Order: sequence, then C-alpha cells, then structure tokens
Amino acid sequence: MLAALGGTASVSLAGCSALLSDDGDEDDGGDGGDGTDGESYADKAQAAWERIQSNPGPDAQDLRNEAYVEIEEAVRDDMIMLNFLHDFSERFWYDYVDVPKIGPLGQAHQQLHTVELEGETELNRINSTHNHIDPVESDDEASSTIITQVYERLVEYPNGVPEIQNQLLDDFELSDDNLTYTFHLKEGVPFHTGGEMTAHDVKYSWRRVIESENSVRANFMLDSPDGVGIVHEEDDEGNPVPDSAALEVIDDYTLEMEVRDPNPAVMDVLTYTAFSVIPEGLVGDIEGYDGEVGRQEFRTSMSAGTGPFELDEFAIDEELRLTRFDDYHRDTASVESVHFEIVEDDEARYTYAMEKNADIFPIPTQYYDPNKIDAETDDMGRESGTYGELENGETVNYLGLPELVTRYFGFNARNVPKPVRQAIAYVTDQEEIVNQVFAGRGVPAYSFTPPGIWPTGQDGYEKFVEEYPYSANETDIEGAKQVLEEAGYTSDDPYELTCTTYESVVYQEAAGLLRDKLSGNGVEIELDQAQFATLQQRGYDGDLEMYSLGWGWSWESVAYGHFGFEPKNTDTSGMPGDNNGYYLDWHVELSENDE
Repeated sequence: MLAALGGTASVSLAGCSALLSDDGDEDDGGDGGDGTDGESYADKAQAAWERIQSNPGPDAQDLRNEAYVEIEEAVRDDMIMLNFLHDFSERFWYDYVDVPKIGPLGQAHQQLHTVELEGETELNRINSTHNHIDPVESDDEASSTIITQVYERLVEYPNGVPEIQNQLLDDFELSDDNLTYTFHLKEGVPFHTGGEMTAHDVKYSWRRVIESENSVRANFMLDSPDGVGIVHEEDDEGNPVPDSAALEVIDDYTLEMEVRDPNPAVMDVLTYTAFSVIPEGLVGDIEGYDGEVGRQEFRTSMSAGTGPFELDEFAIDEELRLTRFDDYHRDTASVESVHFEIVEDDEARYTYAMEKNADIFPIPTQYYDPNKIDAETDDMGRESGTYGELENGETVNYLGLPELVTRYFGFNARNVPKPVRQAIAYVTDQEEIVNQVFAGRGVPAYSFTPPGIWPTGQDGYEKFVEEYPYSANETDIEGAKQVLEEAGYTSDDPYELTCTTYESVVYQEAAGLLRDKLSGNGVEIELDQAQFATLQQRGYDGDLEMYSLGWGWSWESVAYGHFGFEPKNTDTSGMPGDNNGYYLDWHVELSENDE
C-alpha cells in the first residue's frame, strides 16, 4: 500500500556542524550546495539513485545499500524532509465486532469479508478524503483501503501480515535463470460486472499500470529494484512503447512475464493495489482499447473487480458504501454492507465513534489515555487486549502495533530555502513531539527509512543517528539563529512561510510548537489546514511550502519509497502523470539547473 498517508499519527553535533561539508569546507548556506566539488545535496541524491538504477542485480545489494544511505544523508543534510515519527498504530473496536488482527503493513491490506458482526448487518468505518477508486491512480491509504475491498491482485498480504499468499493466483513457476515468471491463474473467478477473469484481463490491467496517463505507479512495473523491472521497449524520449512489455498470454489461465534482472521482490511488488485486475478493455486509456465506460464513471461510480464487495454509492468527501458480492470466489462476507463515513476532523471522528456510529475506529490523541490499556504482546510485537472505559461507558477491544510508517514535514525547495529548512530542524525536538504531542504513540524518527529495515543494519542506523547534525531531541534556538543570520534572515527581517497540515489537532500542535520556537528568531510560520485530498492536489501543483505527510511501506524493502527522493522525479510540474516523487521540487537544486 501506501504511499502518502492521511489522518493520524525522533544526538547531536549542534551549532555549526551542519554548516560544514563532508570535507569540512564551509557551506554556501543558501542554494542546497554542500561545498563538495560544487555539487549540491540534490546532486548527491540524484547520483545515488542513478547508481541504484544501474545496478539492479542481486550481486550489487551492498552497493545499493550504500547508495540508499547516501540518499538519506542528502535528505537529512539538505533538510528537504524533516522526519519526526515512526508509527505505533492503534485501533479500537466494540465487543460485537470480530475482526482479525492486522500486521505491520497496516489496515489497508485487510479485506473486510473477514469481519463478523453480532446483531448487525452493516459494518461502519471512518475514512479520509479521496476522489477515486481506480487502482492505477492509488497512492494513498484512503483509496487503497477501498480498492482492497473491491479489486484484487494475484497475491496479497492478508490483513497486512508480511507473509504473501495467493489471491487470484493458483500457482507460479520461475525459470532457472530467475527471469521468467509463469503465472497460473485461479479458474472460475467472476467479475462484479459478469464474466470470468482470464490472463487477458491481467495483461490489460498491468498494461494500464505502465501505459495509462492516469497511472501514478508505472515505476513499480518498469523499474528495478524498487519495482518489477519488466522487459520493455522505450521510444526516443524514454517512454515505454505501447504493448511492448514482456507479458504473454499463454492461455486463458496462464500468463508469462519476463524481467530484466533477477529480482527477489517481484512477488512483493505485485501485492500493490495498482496491480489489481479489471476486465479487459473496460477503460479506454491505453492503445488498442476504446473503453466500455468513461474514465470518470470508472473512478467514482462503478466497481468491476473480483473483490468481496461492490461499490454501491460514493459521495466524494462525504461517504462511501459497499455491498456484499454474493458470487465472491472465496468466503462470502458475513456482513451485507460496509459504510465509510469520510471525516478528517479529530473532534468529529471521536464524536462519531462515541455515538457508536463507527464499529472500528481510532481515538484522537487529545482523548487518548495510555493508562486505560490492558494488553499483552505477541510474537509479532503486537499488543492486544482492552481499552477503557471510554467516555460513553464502554470498554473496547484494543490492538497496538509498530508499523513501517514514517511521518514528516516536507518542504518545497522552490518555495523554502535551505537555511530556513535547517533552522526548523534545529528547533525540532523529536522526543518532545512524540511524547507531548502524540502522547507517546510512536517512535522518534531521524530518518525516512525505519530502523527495522535500515539498509546497513542496526549498527549503520545508530551511526546515522549519532551523526544527526541538527541537535536531535533538543530545541537549539542558537543553532537556528546562526544558520538564519548567515542567510540574512533576522527578527527584524524574518522569512515568512505557511505550514499546511491535515485537519488534525496533533499535526497543528506539532507545527505550532515549531512556529512558537522560531517566532522572533528569523522565521515566522503561519499555520494552515487542508483535507487530505486537497493537500495532495496542492502538492501536485507545487502549491505548498511546508506540509505534513507520511509514508507507509507496502512491502518490507528499503528500496520501496526511495524513488520519491530522486530529485528529477520531484518536479511537480510533471505530477501526477510523468513524475511520482514527493512534493519537493528538489530538482531546482541540481547543479545542472544553476542559472
């Protein structure tokens, strides 16, 4: 899953250390340069990413691991992204609900036909804003949660536990050279719209991932090692030639796929929602197909998957209802329908849950009391038990688990200069944010990649943290003032910017802490809030300065997510079609773009 996240939610060489380059030269302090041979941190990240892309084979893992660390260093030292929290996710549910435990890959992987209700026929949930349910457009948790109910892939992580199981797949074979996958599909799988799923449907659906102008995850099929790395042809401009991907339908239930290099992550990648299967020719957005339905209708008004639920109604920003698919090829859902109320305001969410309108729900941090937890830890590190009483008198079921999720403040490099970004980092006390703002519901983050999957192991992670240059876990006002003064920003002539967060009390509070610490010291921060879908669109438009977002790993791989830091891939002028990086516009700091 997930990519950008909505809704809820990290040693020091203080002072001038951040002003020094790797070789100790004084930094230019302004445009992203690090003082090393005239290159910028963006150059360093770009070169590291290109080295990863040029060395996809299994024998180059150490080389790639070193490059991943270099990207983390460039992100940190240029402070293009301020990571502050790794998730400890929690969910709560009433006694009349029987729901399987989720794993560290998160709730968006959980198909809700596995949920049972006592005395009720409709399961009620809360979701964040999203404006489509087209699998190839999905890059956020809210849409992935719905797509998982309606559409299916060949393989899945059931309930978010990182153990791959077949979904639409019966079996597969891998050639001796580890380059050709032969997929044997499950027979007799019906679509919501009628007809049986075949290999032709899978090929069409995967071609959409590559070729549709609406796809935001073509790299997951084309690239390696962060994607499948499928054999394909490119035109003179580097775009994939239509229908050139090495996908061959052998018969109705057999599909062959060839990859460029041996890649142990292929089956993990195929669990991603973009690889969901829809009927061949349904949408006319790739060459060779006119389309049976209009694109907008497909995005918001119908479902044509093989999943346990069909779309009933979708009122964008208001609600979405799914109804049971009685011909589902696996265990038919026990509930007749699932209703998602789309709510982002924490107060409204809490009231909704306390009135028992939501059966499974989060508890906003301002209403959360860790002393009300009575839980035991299992061998996966999950804490399960009870929580209560709630203010409505109920004691509810509780599950807490560490997830592969990182929360951060991102910066658009075009709109916020490096010294300002670094000053904000100097006053960020990761432990303060986690413990005081998020009530201890998380782990302080100093890097984008969580420590559990750090590319050079635990020792490498600890070294990275020890070298954190912005006074981690401290409020270093003097460090901030120094870097600002050298850039010409003072209390009399401050830099002014807006920080846009989700509609969330805790994110506003975290941003407010940073605002208050810097006010009168050279940076004045104005706070703004936006619905998740609005924030996402503004990111695509390059219309953000400082913003809150998060990233969740869809499979346990350090490679996953680093594509978003390739500076050329952060050019928002090409989003969401041509580029799918983070909303950083980091390309403006590449030396090749110096004026």
